[in-house]
Amino acid sequence: MRALVLLRAFSRAKAHTLLFSSHCARRHCHAPAKRERAKGPRILGPDLPDIWRSPPLDSTHPPPPLIDANQEINPTIIDGNSIAEEIRSRTAEEVHQMKDAVKKIPGLAVILVGQRRDSQTYVRYKIKACHEVGIRSLTAELPEDCTEDEVVDSVSRFNEDPSVHGILVQLPLPQHMNEERILGAISLEKDVDGFHPLNVGNLAMRGREPLFIPCAARACIELLTRTGIELMGKHVAVIGRSKVVGLPTTLLLQRHHATVSSVHAFTKNPQDITRQADIVISAAGVANLVRGSWLKRGAVVIDVGTNPVEDPSSEHGYHLTGDVCFKEAVKVASAITPVPGGVGPVTIAMLLSNTLDSAKQIYGLNC
Repeated sequence: MRALVLLRAFSRAKAHTLLFSSHCARRHCHAPAKRERAKGPRILGPDLPDIWRSPPLDSTHPPPPLIDANQEINPTIIDGNSIAEEIRSRTAEEVHQMKDAVKKIPGLAVILVGQRRDSQTYVRYKIKACHEVGIRSLTAELPEDCTEDEVVDSVSRFNEDPSVHGILVQLPLPQHMNEERILGAISLEKDVDGFHPLNVGNLAMRGREPLFIPCAARACIELLTRTGIELMGKHVAVIGRSKVVGLPTTLLLQRHHATVSSVHAFTKNPQDITRQADIVISAAGVANLVRGSWLKRGAVVIDVGTNPVEDPSSEHGYHLTGDVCFKEAVKVASAITPVPGGVGPVTIAMLLSNTLDSAKQIYGLNC
């Protein structure tokens, strides 16, 4: 009898569900298309690329504004090489201790797609840095016209390799590839670049800790704090909002209780914003975008830009220059990073540190 009552109740509930589903289906069929898109671009905003225009470097550009022309500024040139050396030295010592303790060493796998000269140079630097501190490096080089699945397969193989503790996909990837899919294929525990959505999400939420902080963002904070520059309450303008540098740097600065302005390619009169900032961090990827007139007197400048400029006299056929016009900014800034020799070497040192931390987590060593 009890079974019969339950069966009848279930039948009535099922019929009600089907009626409700049918009613909802009719409502959606007759709803205007505009309502169906309500959760799309109208709320999230259009997905537009940041395209900056390179400024002309000419003598007609207005000189940097000076509050007190009689007061000379002797800017601190922030030496990224020496800071990176300190971090690498500590990492090498811990790698040696790990080898003694568990007979294992950290391993970093790098995936390079295509023949971009700057990407090849960056990969060479990273492999060389691994060898210097005792980290094992592996490289998978794929042609420009390879398929997305081939890159994902390379990621999967490194995910399954127990001797690999960090996986790095060198960006940018060829345009025909879905960057999000490839980066999302990296195991969270091996995402030493810190680009996995869960790592970025945990960085954004106070009270949570990401497994890894993106290397360039971590490098910016290291350079500032090791130079004795206070962040709490300071106005920081971050130029650029890429997932590699701009976005994670903004999130990390907020963790340090800075007041952050995000400047991007659609910002109206960006120089008016940067001129109010105590600290300017530029990661737009445009050579000489930030002129002396963009800075207030005494500002601190962190130049993340590493832009290849053709130079036949150079060994590799090009030289690197920053986003900031150094010869103008150095007349105004109280401290500034050079390019090269500023953020770049510290970013690589952070990559080594993240790889070591990953191995320590996997082997259950104290982090």
